[in-house]
Amino acid sequence: MRIKGTAIWALIFGLLGGMFLSCQPAPHYEVLVVGGGASGSMAGIQSARMGAKTLIIEEGPWLGGMLTSAGVSAIDGNYKLYSGLWEEFRQKLYEYYGGADKVRTGWVSSVLFEPSVGAGIILQMARQEPNLEVKFGHRLVALKKEKQGWTATVEADNQTFTIKAKVVVDGTELGDVAAMTGVPYDIGMDSRYDTGESIAPEKANDIIQDLTYVVVLEDFGPGVDKTIPRPENYDPTPFYCSCAGKCDPDTITRTLWECGHMLQYGRLPNNKFMINWPIYGNDYYLNIIEMSPAERLQALEKAKWFTRCFIYYIQTELGFSNLGITQDEFPTEDGFPMIPYHRESRRIKGVVRFGIEDLASPFSQKDALYRTGIAVGDYPVDHHHAAYHDQTPIPDLHFYPVPSYALPLGTLIPQAVSDLIVAEKSISVTNIVNGTTRLQPVCILLGQAAGALAALSVELKVTPGEVPVRLVQQRLLDSGAYIMPYSDVVPGDPFFEAVQRIGATGLIKGEGKNVGWQNFTYFHPDSVMTSEALTEGLKDLVPQLSFAFSGEKVTVAEAVEVGCRMASVKKAEIDRKSLEELAQQKWEANGWGQFLPDRTVTRTQTAVILDALADPFTNFPVSHTGKFIVDTSQMAK
Repeated sequence: MRIKGTAIWALIFGLLGGMFLSCQPAPHYEVLVVGGGASGSMAGIQSARMGAKTLIIEEGPWLGGMLTSAGVSAIDGNYKLYSGLWEEFRQKLYEYYGGADKVRTGWVSSVLFEPSVGAGIILQMARQEPNLEVKFGHRLVALKKEKQGWTATVEADNQTFTIKAKVVVDGTELGDVAAMTGVPYDIGMDSRYDTGESIAPEKANDIIQDLTYVVVLEDFGPGVDKTIPRPENYDPTPFYCSCAGKCDPDTITRTLWECGHMLQYGRLPNNKFMINWPIYGNDYYLNIIEMSPAERLQALEKAKWFTRCFIYYIQTELGFSNLGITQDEFPTEDGFPMIPYHRESRRIKGVVRFGIEDLASPFSQKDALYRTGIAVGDYPVDHHHAAYHDQTPIPDLHFYPVPSYALPLGTLIPQAVSDLIVAEKSISVTNIVNGTTRLQPVCILLGQAAGALAALSVELKVTPGEVPVRLVQQRLLDSGAYIMPYSDVVPGDPFFEAVQRIGATGLIKGEGKNVGWQNFTYFHPDSVMTSEALTEGLKDLVPQLSFAFSGEKVTVAEAVEVGCRMASVKKAEIDRKSLEELAQQKWEANGWGQFLPDRTVTRTQTAVILDALADPFTNFPVSHTGKFIVDTSQMAK
């Protein structure tokens, strides 16, 4: 067969072009984020803002993960811990909809939004970063550890290519990158004998939380019938107790709400309804974590079918035929979200593991993990297990009360693999603690911390595990993020950073409170600083020094004395007069009145004075376990 000249040249150029492309060096990024979910998208944004050349690869068409692609667009918790990128995202929602009141549309949350709007906002945030590139429709298929960094094999449009990166962040929904690299991990419930958690089951098992295939319905108006076709093998009985009137409330332990009120649970702006109902609703048990991608898709059809059955039940049995699947929300043929809502994942074995005792009583543990905080949360321990077929091995964890908390940095760092950071729901926490750390604001803030850690790893040319804890924390403070969960001293307060830093040293400890389902940790900024409380903090930090206070309340002169003596621990010589003048300048600049030696000081005033004079946050570094480091060569131990 003869080929015409133009065709020959086209063929030659095509072959040469292919050879040329195959010979090109793999594109190099300093930080590669795999998975553009709640954590992954924020990790990429934070990393890029700190100067690292960053790439996010995401299999689907959206950023945001559970916030957007899974349709869980009702934020749980952190309303009073409005921190970092979580607060930035919240404010952009307010701007889009016209204020905070416009997103208080349902009773499950104070922040509800349309998933497509959330996806657009996060994409806009990402596109504003010149150091950040986002590639949709890209799937990681292999990851090889190099002497320095990684070589990733990525698939897109039925072609594979490689990417080089110094640091990889696992932002996937199920910890797939960690598993690919050989990081040890746990799945399911821990034994109380392994974790020391009295509320954990006696024996470990592989039971994970129920997942949910969320759907968004829309009110098409009275008289409009949007009833879907009757699902195959439809059975209404699983849903009879989803709201009042269909079953005997004395036979169940859950509160039954009026059916119309149930639907208002996840009401979104613009007359839409997020259907993510936990009481005999569309929660479904599947453990697909160790399945292949193809097996996962096949198994998830069961969860989709179950949600269709619930929709049909709402439309027919409950009489809401005017509510139909909205068609303008997700870029899918069936109107469903692109992914399910995964409440649980693999949990890596990190350099530290965060358990319920660390969370509930942070100031009395052997390892002071609170000193290494990088993300905060305040939601109760909330586990979904009602869909599991056998309830006997499952402890009662429904809204187990805890204070607000700070997640330690070491939960993001695997024990066994370097140059890898793990975020989202795969961090190193116990199964019980995952019931609160899985919430959207916490995952956003974990992502921000992962991005900060990755960028610093690149900047300092060390592994993530070698980056000083205090440096990560300070970069997060610079970004308006909390490192301690004190809701009574907020960003924008002139004393915010000083209180956060002093709180993270343990010099002045907070007080955890549980009020109903709300959880707090208070700094009590305006309370008088007591000598007993300050003495307790000083014993941990500078046991070599002894302090004698004149009474129960600390005075200005005594706070200055403590600051000067602490400064002398780290400096052979100090200019005491200059330090005293600095304390007076701080006092007067903050409008605290006359600088009188015998005047008592508040906890905030003490924090500001100690932060300015001794800078214990910087001068007394900590390890990942929260221990103070004498030899800085032992930073990561």
